Amino acid sequence: MDAIVNAANERLQLGAGVAGAIRRRGGPAIQEECDRIGGCPVGEAVVTGAGDLPARWVIHAVGPVWSGGHAAEERLLASAVRSALSRAEEVGAESVALPAISTGVFGFPLGRAAEISVEEGFAARAKTVGRIVFCLFDEEAYASFEKAMSH
Repeated sequence: MDAIVNAANERLQLGAGVAGAIRRRGGPAIQEECDRIGGCPVGEAVVTGAGDLPARWVIHAVGPVWSGGHAAEERLLASAVRSALSRAEEVGAESVALPAISTGVFGFPLGRAAEISVEEGFAARAKTVGRIVFCLFDEEAYASFEKAMSH
């Protein structure tokens, strides 16, 4: 993959989950670049180099924390996915690995996140990035994305 999307937090601190795996494999250069950027609003994304990862870029997309669905979470998740794919286009990435943003510690319901991510992914692919691979944590996530892709 040319670019890996990181399910980021607003402070761009590479902690656990996808971000932790990126930090461990990519080395300190990615966090150092995030520290220089300083932060990213919910629903947006920023790009860094990929350090020691076998990719060119890491795109840090900040999804929403689930608050019961009454705080524009669906709109913000769609915006985070769109923003990540727009950043991929801007840097010239032809392939992107995309996780299930906001579904881990941020608590976004997996089924709905899958629907939103797939919708945004197909819309972006039609315009920009040639290949989007959903990189998912477990069988439950895989089943949710498979179901979303069948609609």
